[in-house]
Amino acid sequence: MYSEDLQLHKDDLEIEKIHNAWYEKYKDLNYGAFITFVGIIRDEGGISGLSFDVYEPILKKWFASWQEKAKQKGAIVFMAHSVGDVLNHKSSYIAGVCSPQRRVALELIDEYVEDFKKNAPIWKYDLLNGDRVYAKDRSQKIDGAGILA
Repeated sequence: MYSEDLQLHKDDLEIEKIHNAWYEKYKDLNYGAFITFVGIIRDEGGISGLSFDVYEPILKKWFASWQEKAKQKGAIVFMAHSVGDVLNHKSSYIAGVCSPQRRVALELIDEYVEDFKKNAPIWKYDLLNGDRVYAKDRSQKIDGAGILA
Protein backbone atom coordinates (compact mmCIF):
# COMPACT_ATOMS: atom_id res chain seq x y z
CA MET A 1 0.00 0.00 0.00
CA TYR A 2 1.25 3.52 -0.78
CA SER A 3 -0.70 6.66 -0.09
CA GLU A 4 -4.40 6.68 0.55
CA ASP A 5 -4.89 7.58 -3.12
CA LEU A 6 -2.78 4.81 -4.68
CA GLN A 7 -3.24 1.48 -2.97
CA LEU A 8 -2.14 -2.07 -3.70
CA HIS A 9 -3.81 -4.88 -1.81
CA LYS A 10 -3.07 -8.59 -1.56
CA ASP A 11 -5.79 -10.54 -3.38
CA ASP A 12 -9.38 -9.20 -3.75
CA LEU A 13 -10.35 -5.69 -2.68
CA GLU A 14 -12.64 -4.71 0.17
CA ILE A 15 -14.55 -2.35 -2.11
CA GLU A 16 -16.94 -0.91 0.47
CA LYS A 17 -14.13 -0.13 2.92
CA ILE A 18 -11.91 1.49 0.27
CA HIS A 19 -14.77 3.44 -1.34
CA ASN A 20 -16.12 4.69 1.99
CA ALA A 21 -12.67 5.82 3.18
CA TRP A 22 -12.22 7.90 0.03
CA TYR A 23 -15.73 9.30 0.35
CA GLU A 24 -15.07 10.33 3.96
CA LYS A 25 -11.74 11.87 2.94
CA TYR A 26 -13.17 13.99 0.10
CA LYS A 27 -16.83 14.69 0.92
CA ASP A 28 -16.15 17.98 2.70
CA LEU A 29 -14.09 19.55 -0.11
CA ASN A 30 -17.25 21.09 -1.55
CA TYR A 31 -16.81 19.15 -4.79
CA GLY A 32 -19.97 18.33 -6.69
CA ALA A 33 -18.90 14.95 -8.04
CA PHE A 34 -17.45 11.78 -6.56
CA ILE A 35 -17.36 8.98 -9.15
CA THR A 36 -15.92 5.49 -8.87
CA PHE A 37 -15.46 2.60 -11.27
CA VAL A 38 -15.21 -0.95 -9.90
CA GLY A 39 -13.82 -3.85 -11.93
CA ILE A 40 -15.31 -7.27 -11.17
CA ILE A 41 -13.81 -10.59 -12.30
CA ARG A 42 -16.18 -12.33 -14.73
CA ASP A 43 -16.81 -16.08 -14.74
CA GLU A 44 -15.89 -16.93 -18.33
CA GLY A 45 -13.66 -19.26 -20.30
CA GLY A 46 -13.52 -21.83 -17.51
CA ILE A 47 -11.38 -19.66 -15.23
CA SER A 48 -11.83 -19.58 -11.47
CA GLY A 49 -10.43 -16.04 -11.32
CA LEU A 50 -7.50 -13.85 -12.30
CA SER A 51 -4.09 -13.20 -10.79
CA PHE A 52 -2.11 -9.97 -11.09
CA ASP A 53 1.52 -8.84 -11.00
CA VAL A 54 2.39 -5.15 -10.71
CA TYR A 55 5.59 -3.29 -11.59
CA GLU A 56 5.41 -0.68 -8.86
CA PRO A 57 7.95 1.95 -10.05
CA ILE A 58 6.14 2.46 -13.37
CA LEU A 59 2.72 2.34 -11.68
CA LYS A 60 3.76 5.15 -9.32
CA LYS A 61 4.99 7.22 -12.28
CA TRP A 62 1.82 6.52 -14.28
CA PHE A 63 -0.36 7.47 -11.29
CA ALA A 64 1.61 10.68 -10.63
CA SER A 65 1.03 11.76 -14.24
CA TRP A 66 -2.71 11.25 -13.74
CA GLN A 67 -2.66 13.21 -10.50
CA GLU A 68 -1.14 16.12 -12.44
CA LYS A 69 -3.68 15.84 -15.28
CA ALA A 70 -6.51 15.82 -12.76
CA LYS A 71 -5.05 18.75 -10.81
CA GLN A 72 -4.98 20.84 -14.00
CA LYS A 73 -8.75 20.30 -14.23
CA GLY A 74 -9.32 21.01 -10.54
CA ALA A 75 -9.95 17.32 -9.85
CA ILE A 76 -8.46 14.47 -7.81
CA VAL A 77 -7.87 10.85 -8.89
CA PHE A 78 -7.41 7.75 -6.76
CA MET A 79 -7.19 4.00 -7.30
CA ALA A 80 -6.62 0.62 -5.67
CA HIS A 81 -5.63 -2.63 -7.36
CA SER A 82 -5.07 -6.22 -6.38
CA VAL A 83 -1.76 -8.06 -6.39
CA GLY A 84 -2.17 -11.82 -6.43
CA ASP A 85 -5.29 -13.92 -6.91
CA VAL A 86 -8.84 -12.62 -7.24
CA LEU A 87 -11.63 -15.14 -7.66
CA ASN A 88 -14.66 -14.74 -9.94
CA HIS A 89 -17.26 -12.20 -8.82
CA LYS A 90 -14.73 -10.39 -6.61
CA SER A 91 -13.11 -7.03 -7.35
CA SER A 92 -9.54 -6.37 -8.42
CA TYR A 93 -9.75 -2.66 -9.29
CA ILE A 94 -11.43 0.50 -8.11
CA ALA A 95 -10.68 3.95 -9.50
CA GLY A 96 -12.25 7.27 -8.72
CA VAL A 97 -12.41 10.96 -9.48
CA CYS A 98 -13.55 13.93 -7.40
CA SER A 99 -14.25 17.19 -9.13
CA PRO A 100 -16.10 20.43 -8.47
CA GLN A 101 -18.07 19.83 -11.70
CA ARG A 102 -19.94 16.70 -12.77
CA ARG A 103 -18.96 16.92 -16.46
CA VAL A 104 -15.22 17.09 -15.65
CA ALA A 105 -15.53 14.03 -13.39
CA LEU A 106 -17.53 12.03 -15.94
CA GLU A 107 -15.06 12.74 -18.75
CA LEU A 108 -12.01 12.21 -16.55
CA ILE A 109 -13.13 8.84 -15.14
CA ASP A 110 -13.57 7.50 -18.68
CA GLU A 111 -10.12 8.68 -19.81
CA TYR A 112 -8.49 7.53 -16.57
CA VAL A 113 -9.91 3.98 -16.62
CA GLU A 114 -9.20 3.51 -20.34
CA ASP A 115 -5.62 4.73 -19.95
CA PHE A 116 -5.18 2.45 -16.95
CA LYS A 117 -6.26 -0.54 -19.03
CA LYS A 118 -3.87 0.46 -21.83
CA ASN A 119 -0.79 1.70 -19.95
CA ALA A 120 -0.65 0.65 -16.31
CA PRO A 121 2.10 -1.93 -15.68
CA ILE A 122 -0.18 -4.67 -14.41
CA TRP A 123 -0.01 -8.17 -15.84
CA LYS A 124 -3.01 -10.48 -15.83
CA TYR A 125 -3.04 -14.27 -15.50
CA ASP A 126 -5.97 -16.67 -15.74
CA LEU A 127 -6.52 -19.05 -12.84
CA LEU A 128 -7.32 -22.19 -14.80
CA ASN A 129 -7.51 -25.69 -13.35
CA GLY A 130 -5.31 -24.70 -10.44
CA ASP A 131 -2.66 -23.10 -12.69
CA ARG A 132 -1.69 -19.48 -13.26
CA VAL A 133 -1.64 -18.93 -17.07
CA TYR A 134 -0.56 -15.62 -18.67
CA ALA A 135 -3.60 -14.05 -20.39
CA LYS A 136 -1.66 -13.07 -23.53
CA ASP A 137 -4.75 -12.92 -25.77
CA ARG A 138 -6.29 -10.25 -23.48
CA SER A 139 -3.10 -8.28 -22.86
CA GLN A 140 -1.64 -5.37 -24.76
CA LYS A 141 1.78 -3.82 -25.02
CA ILE A 142 2.28 -0.77 -22.83
CA ASP A 143 2.93 2.39 -24.86
CA GLY A 144 6.68 2.97 -25.04
CA ALA A 145 7.56 -0.53 -23.79
CA GLY A 146 10.98 -1.63 -24.95
CA ILE A 147 12.19 1.87 -25.74
CA LEU A 148 15.02 3.20 -23.60
CA ALA A 149 14.65 6.82 -22.58
